[in-house]
Amino acid sequence: MQTILDNCESKMGKSVANLTNEFSALRTGRATAALFDKIKVDYYGQETPLSQVASISVPEARLVVIQPWDKSLLSPIEKAILKSELSLNPNNDGKLLRINFPPLTEQRRKDLAKTAKNMAEQSRVAIRNIRRDSIDEIKKLQKNGDISEDQQKEAETKIQKMTDSHIADINNLAIEKEKEIMEI
Repeated sequence: MQTILDNCESKMGKSVANLTNEFSALRTGRATAALFDKIKVDYYGQETPLSQVASISVPEARLVVIQPWDKSLLSPIEKAILKSELSLNPNNDGKLLRINFPPLTEQRRKDLAKTAKNMAEQSRVAIRNIRRDSIDEIKKLQKNGDISEDQQKEAETKIQKMTDSHIADINNLAIEKEKEIMEI
């Protein structure tokens, strides 16, 4: 029974961590290096994460500077950024790439906030599915006579408390991300 509870806690924690990761890649009006985490660059025929072939710095709130360690990668990095769904236009000066982040329009901010809400809802659904599966496993143990009815009720209560806690975490993350997106 304890392994079921531990497994449930672990899966729920991973769902929250996954949402945090997805939120870091969601563009806001502010420049962050995390936006470039999913961009892969063709590095001698190998798809390599951008962070492994260049340094990414944020000297100002609306500016990102990308400096490749190998100057021959400037063009492939520029192409990878242009192909990405970030809708950014890098400026290539022959040594590094500068990317200015224009302020988001009101409509774009609303769309991004809606996307963040959908991501949060998907995470809440995932947490509820984990709860359902864990409770089903506990019920099977009780049906097979491996645990008593009291132990089943106690385990179900613990699983519900875990669920409530993780959903509260998701709600807090969603509220923070929406504030971040909507600020001008």
